[in-house]
Amino acid sequence: MSEAQNYDPALLEKFEQEIWNQIPHIEGDKIVNATPLVDLTADLKECAKSVFKLNLDDKDFTIYGKFDSELLSGSIKVRAASHIIHEAIKEGKCNGKRVVIEATSGNFGIALGLLSKLGVTVVALVSRKLQEGVFKELRNENIKIMDLDMDICPAPGMENKADEMAAKATAGNIRSQLTEMGFDPQIFDNNLSEIEALLAKQDIINLARFLAEIYDLFCPKQYDNELNIDIHNTVTAPEIDQQLHELGDSLEDYALYCSFGTGGTSGGLSKYMAEKYNKKAVHVVFPPLGQDVAGIRTKSKAEGLTLYNPESYTEHEIDFENAKLILKYMVDKGYDIGESSALELFTALEMVYKGEIKKAIVIIADGIEKYRKNFEMIGKGSDVPMRVSLEDAAAVAADYDNIIWVHTQYTPKEEGIEIIAKSLGVDKSKITVPKASTINNLLSTQQVPDELNKELEGSKGKSLLVCMAGNTSLMTAQVLASKGIVTQSLNGGITNLPEGRGKNPGEYIQVARE
Repeated sequence: MSEAQNYDPALLEKFEQEIWNQIPHIEGDKIVNATPLVDLTADLKECAKSVFKLNLDDKDFTIYGKFDSELLSGSIKVRAASHIIHEAIKEGKCNGKRVVIEATSGNFGIALGLLSKLGVTVVALVSRKLQEGVFKELRNENIKIMDLDMDICPAPGMENKADEMAAKATAGNIRSQLTEMGFDPQIFDNNLSEIEALLAKQDIINLARFLAEIYDLFCPKQYDNELNIDIHNTVTAPEIDQQLHELGDSLEDYALYCSFGTGGTSGGLSKYMAEKYNKKAVHVVFPPLGQDVAGIRTKSKAEGLTLYNPESYTEHEIDFENAKLILKYMVDKGYDIGESSALELFTALEMVYKGEIKKAIVIIADGIEKYRKNFEMIGKGSDVPMRVSLEDAAAVAADYDNIIWVHTQYTPKEEGIEIIAKSLGVDKSKITVPKASTINNLLSTQQVPDELNKELEGSKGKSLLVCMAGNTSLMTAQVLASKGIVTQSLNGGITNLPEGRGKNPGEYIQVARE
């Protein structure tokens, strides 16, 4: 059946009434439903003085926040999601009978969830690494969640490959979840070799596309869809410019700060500034390798994506341990900003202090509610940082009661235990490996199982947690911190240790069997 025959005018009408007309879009020669552009200068000056002990009173600067956290679905992702879906409905690619599927780190999936309220089934491939509040919002949108214990962030074709056994185990998990959702498992079985090949590369982005192909679903392909850039070039940037013109100002004189998820925002803003003002004015802010900041990528995970275009903007890597102090200050002031926005605000403020900029627009991509549990940990408990580098951990290795491997699916072989021990300069007897099911239980219930409690009891009062890439260990540390238990998460995990570099993870990691 042709796409024209699949055109669903009733869905288009409902979509435009209930979603499209509620978000920023072009009507005539104006952008309507613009999100707030808020002058944050005074509060950021106060933050610099009280938090960082910097007096910026003599600095002449202006920093605005573009509060897309107030959008329908609570994030900037609704702009791209609605634009892609709007065009797909008009072209007959998306209709009331065709399931929508996408890999997402959270916000795009939540935005797609708006479709579920119109009667369209949405399946989201998500990572267990998502914060608890993100899972809650996805469930609230009535999305069918396919929960994978893999990172959604790796770009297609990355060489950091899972071993063959891990791919087979994950494939079995996906098959079970698809069957529960009502999909024909025989179709899955007929394409098992291609699915396992994608899983071996942790290529969840292309897995979503492949599942869409074999089951005749619609995949928005947010990671390389040019409409993702187009919406920010034709709506978001002109919208900001329109607001500044109303204030007697112009975007021509501003630097813009955003983070990187798919590359749509940075690409669209950069294109607008280049074409209209012949300027390279966008600053893209990344967390460093090993840090997990909600909804965005590190620079290494952006490389290889279709929409990543570093020549178009200036890049920064900013430690979230510093930026989260701004997050706490601004949220306590009543601003609805998320973790990525704090990185951007810190970067802009730092450049103001150095005299490198005078006017800035910071994209507030989403709000704090999804990350509320982690936010509440900022400023509480001990002075021990939750994340720790290999260098810092090795320097105080004797101060740890033990070093605990934490993962829900993989466990180290003897070679893996030796890699951890050598990298930290400790005897391997100091390393303990709880059952994967124990860690899964902790993350699922947010309670500390008795068998893990025994590992955490020690006279020194602190343990080091190690996982594959630093994500599961950080989530575990956060749960433990909420119970008053002090641990640290090793940045980058075992795959970033010098003793293991150049090796396939399958040489030192295996699928957990209990």
